[in-house]
Amino acid sequence: MVELCALASGSNGNCYYIGNEKDAVIVDAGISAKQILIRLNDSGLDASKIRGIFVSHEHSDHIRGVRVLSNRLGIPAWFSQGTLNKLPETEQPEKTSIFIPGKALKCGSFTIHPFIKNHDAAEPCSFRIEHDDWHVGVFTDIGEACKQVKSHLRKCHALFLETNYDEKMLWEGSYPYMLKQRVASSHGHLSNDQAFELIRDHAGPELLHVFLSHLSGENNSPELAVSRFESLTDRFNIRLTSRHTFSEMCRLR
Repeated sequence: MVELCALASGSNGNCYYIGNEKDAVIVDAGISAKQILIRLNDSGLDASKIRGIFVSHEHSDHIRGVRVLSNRLGIPAWFSQGTLNKLPETEQPEKTSIFIPGKALKCGSFTIHPFIKNHDAAEPCSFRIEHDDWHVGVFTDIGEACKQVKSHLRKCHALFLETNYDEKMLWEGSYPYMLKQRVASSHGHLSNDQAFELIRDHAGPELLHVFLSHLSGENNSPELAVSRFESLTDRFNIRLTSRHTFSEMCRLR
């Protein structure tokens, strides 16, 4: 059994929980450690099972709570070397470990598969997390879907997938033009349309659950994101994550 929950998902903060009967890992801790612990408790999840925090990149909405949460739970925070190099010493946890993109590693009873993605950070990575033949992907902050994203996607049974922006809202919205270009670039974020095309064309036959994740508060809405995926609901269970609270729990059995 594998259970998964987005404790926070959006441009204001991200934190994803993947666990089983005895172990768990967290991907990113972009809200405060206090809020992460509250949401774990409120969603019925046991913080004492967490064996490590895996950090995708150095942007604040992914690292805000890492140092305090790691220190409080006494668990390592895992970084790529490029990401760790971007963190000032005052923001680094007491226990840090380095993963190598493209090289699988063990954390508790999980196998973690980190891989490089396209994003405007030092050494940005996404993760496929494996336990007992179940595979969960955490694919956010991706400018465009490269070969590695597509390859790891084909193995996933469940997926936290970035659906950051609606193209019309972005280009007609209030962001400065340079920021709009950054968001829409190949090292920015996936739009609803790009995310839709990715799973429509490249999902493997065993993909069951797709969590629409990392929605922008300014350039997207839950209704627009869900409506874009309506034609795929006969293939996948499409679920929403939230910018403000933990999402619905999902269990793979």
